[in-house]
Amino acid sequence: MAEGGWQGLLQLTAKKKYLRMKVVDLSAGIRSTPKGQESFDSIHISYFDHAHGAAQAASLLGVDPELFKNSEGWATEEITRLGTHSTTHVDAPWHYNSTIQGKPAMTIEQLPLEWFFSDGVMLDMTHKERGDPVTEKDLKKALAGMNYSLKPLDIVLVRTGCDRFYGMPDYMFHGPGVTAKATRWLYDQGIRVMGIDAWGWDEPLDLEAKRAMEKKKKGVFWAAHQAGLQYSHMERLVNLAALPPHGFKVACFPLKIERASAAPARVVALLDEK
Repeated sequence: MAEGGWQGLLQLTAKKKYLRMKVVDLSAGIRSTPKGQESFDSIHISYFDHAHGAAQAASLLGVDPELFKNSEGWATEEITRLGTHSTTHVDAPWHYNSTIQGKPAMTIEQLPLEWFFSDGVMLDMTHKERGDPVTEKDLKKALAGMNYSLKPLDIVLVRTGCDRFYGMPDYMFHGPGVTAKATRWLYDQGIRVMGIDAWGWDEPLDLEAKRAMEKKKKGVFWAAHQAGLQYSHMERLVNLAALPPHGFKVACFPLKIERASAAPARVVALLDEK
């Protein structure tokens, strides 16, 4: 069993000191996209109140609404539109390419669950600006500054501060992004799940698109995604500022959507408050 996996979860729940655990929510809320701000990844949710539930029970089962407490039936919601990438989510390799390293790329339900509960590492890259992506050198410098060496299956979170733009029309164009070379270096350290508090892991796509069209060369646009690796990254995280550099756990299990390129996840950090 990999260090920090299910064994770590059992130890975490078994020890008394973790009764004082602090849980930090790193996920954005799932809400309907406001009118006038619709885009290709809009979210639509329909809400049905208790009166609707009582009427539904009467229609389906013949139950008189007065038989419910306060004459209220069940409240329900229906997500009528939610892309697998439309909120805080985990990408699967299938999102990047159909085959990777000569093998079929894994879809979200095929990924090992051990990847999604492990020790977390938060790298502060808030000094990096749009057009200045996070490099391998940046990663090594940050790790040296915190006196930390990565180990296999650590979950690496890159803080850019771009969660402050979440929900804004130009959200996708903010952030430095991470280079393909830096992504490969993390993978070589045994990292299989990486995350960022921006719209995407790559540089903003408008910058990459412009450079790719100028160079007319493969491997420029969407370079980090298509780095040729069977790995996952999380996008659209929030609240990374609440985390220390290391010394916490991350739980980020994606929904089990069959044959999917990604899935929403409730990403949380678990900190000991001893």
